Amino acid sequence: MDWITANVTTVLVITGLLLLIIEVAILGFATFVLFFVGLAALVTAGLFYIGLLDASYVNAFFSSAIFSAIFAVLLYKPLKQMQQQVDNKTVKGDFTGLRFHLAEDISPARPGKHTYSGITWAVQSNSDIAAGTEVEVVNAEVGIFHVRPVTTTA
Repeated sequence: MDWITANVTTVLVITGLLLLIIEVAILGFATFVLFFVGLAALVTAGLFYIGLLDASYVNAFFSSAIFSAIFAVLLYKPLKQMQQQVDNKTVKGDFTGLRFHLAEDISPARPGKHTYSGITWAVQSNSDIAAGTEVEVVNAEVGIFHVRPVTTTA
């Protein structure tokens, strides 16, 4: 217990780093509160280390509170905008490009079925495709293959 009271700066550094690790690694930067407090603890520890503030727990509390508020005001909007940026590109799955021959006629109104890897998949298309036609999977959803006819190049 004496070590904790004698080493305020070290305790602040450890606490600040733990809060930042928890926020980023465990919570995935979902909330910013721990980030602001952890950053404030590190800045306060830096001020203690260079001697601008007397290293005491009272100063640590007030300095961390003030810096947390400052960081929240300055960084909340940019961090929130960073969270809102979403990449909406289509992911190419393992089934994309899979080719097989249809066992039955399919149309947009009447999907067919295809068994692959022990699972019976619904087969859908935006156009009419006759049985026996070779098709290629262009998109796969849960239990559904979206297909198009394979075009042969001569």
